[in-house]
Amino acid sequence: MFRLYSWYNIIRYQPFTFKLDVYTTRSFMSRGFTEYIPSSLAGGQNNVEVQQSPGALASSAWNTRGWTVQEFLAPNFVLFYQRDWSLYLDDRSPNHKDSLIIMQEMADVAGIDTQALIAFRPGMRFAREKLQWVSARVTTCQEDIAYSLFGIFGVNLPAIYGEKKQKALGRLLQEVVAQSGDISALDWVGQSSEFNSCLPADIASYKAPPYTVSSLSEDDIQASISSLRHEVAADVVLKLYTLLGNLSAPRFGNCRLHLPCIAFRVTAVKRNRAQDQEIYEVKADGLLDLLITTEDKLIQFSSPRPTMQTFLLVRPWNRHLLKLPDFTEPSGLAELPEIAGDRESEEGCWSALGSPSQQSSGGFPEAQESVDSELSGRALRLAARLRQPFGAFSLAQQHGGEYKIIASDHDIFAQVKDLSSISDMVKTLEIS
Repeated sequence: MFRLYSWYNIIRYQPFTFKLDVYTTRSFMSRGFTEYIPSSLAGGQNNVEVQQSPGALASSAWNTRGWTVQEFLAPNFVLFYQRDWSLYLDDRSPNHKDSLIIMQEMADVAGIDTQALIAFRPGMRFAREKLQWVSARVTTCQEDIAYSLFGIFGVNLPAIYGEKKQKALGRLLQEVVAQSGDISALDWVGQSSEFNSCLPADIASYKAPPYTVSSLSEDDIQASISSLRHEVAADVVLKLYTLLGNLSAPRFGNCRLHLPCIAFRVTAVKRNRAQDQEIYEVKADGLLDLLITTEDKLIQFSSPRPTMQTFLLVRPWNRHLLKLPDFTEPSGLAELPEIAGDRESEEGCWSALGSPSQQSSGGFPEAQESVDSELSGRALRLAARLRQPFGAFSLAQQHGGEYKIIASDHDIFAQVKDLSSISDMVKTLEIS
């Protein structure tokens, strides 16, 4: 499947043509190469009228298929034709990727940023966004929804037809996390995969936009820092910053995820019987009380009636919160051509400037004071961000000591109550 994207990439300087109205999802010509056949050959009906105004892309079956994402992204030159082989919108430019109207329509229909549509390069960055691109698409063979992403992520994995979609998707996501350290693929809502409970059973779990915290303005950050100076000792903030800075990247091994995180121990779970849904009131060390909605039956317990099993609410650690300079790649989905691959560039981000304890001032008192001040400032800014609400997931400890995620059909939102207590909660957990 990676070779398929490479083939598209080789011919990307030749115009690629798409006839919008002649594709049907009823059959396919060659597995893994193209999943549509002309309607005239399949006995299907044309599904797009010849027209000179935008709108045909939204009603074309071509935009519902899994393989057509990389089919469009890879070529540099694309032309769209209508049923009568006239150019779409009568746009006679040599490349429809240069058409603002067509690219905006394509972006609206496909949910893909226009810059990515025009100048996409395969790679691991922005994993969650790429997964969302195909979350509503379909393929004839269930494994193909994962295989169609191999080239987009730039991974070289074997296609093993018959392994079923959960394992195919699991192998892909394991590779993405293992190579890049990107934990955004863990942000989903739905049923857990049999491959690993931290991964979804279906690509559709990525349909909902990821949870994002509203950015703090500089005034808000300074107000929070001013408050922190009176509430939390400086050495506590610096210790937390150092602990988080020294955490290693997340990694996969033998279908088990080793996840750096801040783990809050759940101390009480009580079902809210006033609701029709399964809604639970949850208390956890270091967090404000919160509500969890899930289809699963949670064990109810409290301090007077404790449980032998350990339950945690977890904040996966995102190293980018340290706000270290990233000298590896420019931002944006239109990435530079890869030389040594995304793994080296992502690892460069994880090791940028080293951990706080590794930084040196050069031995001069004035420089040492400057470094201490800068480090203290970064630590306080991190603490201000850690006080914001965050997306969490719940874990239950298993007999072997590892953890499994408790899947939820709703996002779990949590917020730190006591920042000074979470240094002891920084750890790496093994999740199966």
